[in-house]
Amino acid sequence: MQFDQLLQFIISGITSGSIYALIALGFTLIYNSTQVINLAQGEFVVYGGLIAVSLYVGAGLPLFAAVLLSIVIVTLIGVVFERLAIRPLINHSIMTLIIVTVGASILFKNIAMIIWGRDPLTIPAFSGDDPIMFFGASIIPQSIWVFGITMVTVVLLQIFYKKTITGKAMKACSINQTAAKLMGINSSNVVLLSFALSAAFGAIAGVLIAPISMVSYSMGGFLGLKGFAGAVLGGLGNPIGAVVGGILLGILESLSIGFIASGYKDAVAFLILLLVLFLRPSGILGARIKEKV
Repeated sequence: MQFDQLLQFIISGITSGSIYALIALGFTLIYNSTQVINLAQGEFVVYGGLIAVSLYVGAGLPLFAAVLLSIVIVTLIGVVFERLAIRPLINHSIMTLIIVTVGASILFKNIAMIIWGRDPLTIPAFSGDDPIMFFGASIIPQSIWVFGITMVTVVLLQIFYKKTITGKAMKACSINQTAAKLMGINSSNVVLLSFALSAAFGAIAGVLIAPISMVSYSMGGFLGLKGFAGAVLGGLGNPIGAVVGGILLGILESLSIGFIASGYKDAVAFLILLLVLFLRPSGILGARIKEKV
């Protein structure tokens, strides 16, 4: 394989991996506040993309206005989901809450199919489609948007954790929820905020990927599983690990196309998930977090 081909696969992997990273961050936020794996996370991605399509095509809003409003709407959906489905059962077992998220995923998927139909939909790229050449590889401008916004999101999240009272409260709950409650932290508000941010990150992923691969009602489950694989690879519960795991997963997927065959690309995520669970359940950065605690 020539260098330019290898670089092309890596660039493609970073693009898809950035999407997985945003989804993995959503899993991590909710896991840290509730210990629940939100299996409806992928549907937030789908709704982000599809609502943006409706606002841009149907309502005629400018592209960036449609994108921003879509993120706000999906964030509100996350808040309503927590209030109606999670809050009443918060004292039940973790398995009960996970089953609730499975049911929510099925419900969201069917609602999306009824509203938007079965055909994939798309919005225009944020800054055109003319590729940029980089050492023989081509980069589409939307890929730069995907990676750049993902990195900005990660930085802002870290600033939020370290510089704000609310962020410190969320971090405290992720370390020891009982101790956080004893210190007067309202864990219910932390859970609500976690679902809101998780939905927002999913929506950001949805509006970023829509111009590249289009969005359909049925893709949420698959994207959610890949985001979960990225979160586990990096260390479930570790936000930085989620980003590292998501991007690494995307690169490995993309390289598998060049070195093996495109038909095995989707199997790579699940193979990696199994290997991590068997060989290093704490993930790449999980051990480091455990030592700090």
